[in-house]
Amino acid sequence: MKKIIAFYKKHSNLIFLGIIALILFVPSIRMPVQVALNRLFSFSPKEIESKEQTILEDWNWQLVNQAGQKVWFIDSKGSPVFVNFWATWCPPCVAELPELQALYDDYHKVVDFFFVTNESPERVEAFLTKKGYSIPIFYPITAPPSLLESNALPTSFLFSPKGQLNRKKTGAANWNSEAVRNTIDNWLEKK
Repeated sequence: MKKIIAFYKKHSNLIFLGIIALILFVPSIRMPVQVALNRLFSFSPKEIESKEQTILEDWNWQLVNQAGQKVWFIDSKGSPVFVNFWATWCPPCVAELPELQALYDDYHKVVDFFFVTNESPERVEAFLTKKGYSIPIFYPITAPPSLLESNALPTSFLFSPKGQLNRKKTGAANWNSEAVRNTIDNWLEKK
């Protein structure tokens, strides 16, 4: 036992570097570690100050749902709207999905959710089935309104029923937080 401890003390830096190398260079290890770290450091997205909240003016956006039906974003005008751009290969996207699924489960009848991806429907369906998610997936036909444009994944937006951008977050976040839920509940009470 003393030999093992002595070996560890002598080579601890090399062992540590070996573990880091495994995490960085072995994809089957890298993805779960990145997802876990993103979950660990995901916090509730901050509310944009009311005077800074931009109104979504351009609702002209066409998408296709999982059933292959065209959906017009403008049909959600007047409802609370949550939009999430994501991908199955994106660790921060995967990290926030359990919280997004929980939010969707509780609010899908009163909030319009758009989980938007450019990946193939087959790949997305396989991922959702494997993970047990039931979030609604949409594929863009036209470019999103300029307010929703982003080059980073994940990027999420929460709009009030009046079209005010209440929250925007790039990177993993805890969208199932008490703060987000209270905001949505307050909007629903005012309806």
